[in-house]
Amino acid sequence: MPNPNEENPTALSQAQRRAVSELLRVSPVADDLARRFKEAGFSLALVGGSVRDALLGRLGNDLDFTTDARPQDVLKIVRPWAESVWDVGIAFGTVGAQKSARVGDAVQQFQIEITTYRSEAYDRTSRKPEVSYGDSIEDDLVRRDFTVNAMAVALPEKEFIDPHGGLQDLSERVLRTPGTPEESFSDDPLRMMRAARFAAQLDFEVAPEVITAMTEMAERIDIVSAERVRDELNKLILSANPRKGLGLLVVTGLADRVLPELPELRLESDEHHRHKDVYEHSLIVLEQAIDLEEDGPDLVLRLAALLHDIGKPRTRRFEPDGRVSFHHHEVVGAKMVKKRMTALKYSNDMVKDVARLVELHLRFHGYGTGEWTDSAVRRYVRDAGPLLNRLHKLTRSDCTTRNKRKAAALSRAYDGLEERIAKLQEQEELDAIRPDLDGNQIQDVLGIRPGPAVGQAYKFLLELRLENGPMGYDAAVAALKEWWTTQGQTART
Repeated sequence: MPNPNEENPTALSQAQRRAVSELLRVSPVADDLARRFKEAGFSLALVGGSVRDALLGRLGNDLDFTTDARPQDVLKIVRPWAESVWDVGIAFGTVGAQKSARVGDAVQQFQIEITTYRSEAYDRTSRKPEVSYGDSIEDDLVRRDFTVNAMAVALPEKEFIDPHGGLQDLSERVLRTPGTPEESFSDDPLRMMRAARFAAQLDFEVAPEVITAMTEMAERIDIVSAERVRDELNKLILSANPRKGLGLLVVTGLADRVLPELPELRLESDEHHRHKDVYEHSLIVLEQAIDLEEDGPDLVLRLAALLHDIGKPRTRRFEPDGRVSFHHHEVVGAKMVKKRMTALKYSNDMVKDVARLVELHLRFHGYGTGEWTDSAVRRYVRDAGPLLNRLHKLTRSDCTTRNKRKAAALSRAYDGLEERIAKLQEQEELDAIRPDLDGNQIQDVLGIRPGPAVGQAYKFLLELRLENGPMGYDAAVAALKEWWTTQGQTART
């Protein structure tokens, strides 16, 4: 295990101890697999993020290996050994597997990826890397994105391989590239976004020369597919410190290429038109939303928090009295969210949910100190639907005022709204609001067949339900018949 010339012996020796402990934990599965490769005439090494995380004392059950065996040979070795094997990444030299192993007193599941030594590079017009296989682990490591990911442990001997000083960079918590950053980012431009992601995930600093290359080569990200950009952006946003990574995307100009709405939030302020820096406000809202998460990172909530005000630059107006207004920015923002997220190939459901939260994020501000009627509260719940809990968190997070009295008043008001919602839900199952009669009952009462008139009647009863609360069957039938007689031939066609 690690034994370099140590400039920071305390930090490095601590890393050694952590790594030994972590590797001993996964030895039952790692050593068993390595012996099988050795018997077949191949070598195997734990590599990349797995070695980095072992040194950081945070190695999980997702293990990355590299080998001189070609993919078809890997399949022959792994299939009789693992519970399941998948080859969706075989075009890029990667075979995946799942294996159970006893660790101490418990049986644990390990997710394993084994990748053949390789080198890959983009040409200037391609969106996909051209993969070629290598013959040595040193050649494989030099093509890795950062030095902290360019370390390996040969198995089963536990020989530490670190040709690019990754252990030292790990102890200094800095991101550098094995070769020049220009060569690394030319090989795969997505590595520029990975730098921002790792800075956010690991709370590392990015070396100045790497930042310079990211800035000068930002336009190279344009050749990377939207799906790969989206996946990297998701990992960044779901990290422990997304502000750090997002800030790096903005200052290097990468955000201008992949999420231009974000840097556009840096509205200019001057002595005559003092208003919030919407970019800084959005980052604070994101952080406050993260603080309210209950069951782990919530990508929909985080995206909504980050993007909730992206309609402001397009709706900004300087009023005659010196104020700045952003009328209907929530509606404009929701449309912008749909366009950007669709371009980044997010799922339709996620696009719909984030856009809806952005559209609704200002609704509460009409509540005042509790002036809403029960009908208005019902509409708020109905419009939020299954997003209500997220809307609660987004609305609370959107208060970033430094005025403690104002912040406390807003919090009390929202407490009051949530209490009213809870009481109404107890009374009438508010989160599943429906008319007192369903479509079949409407048809029976009115003696009509399925058609537009049933939809009109349903909508009428729903509005009545929102206004008055539950009516009961008889009252609903009477109201429906009265409405029907007023519709005449128009409703019947």
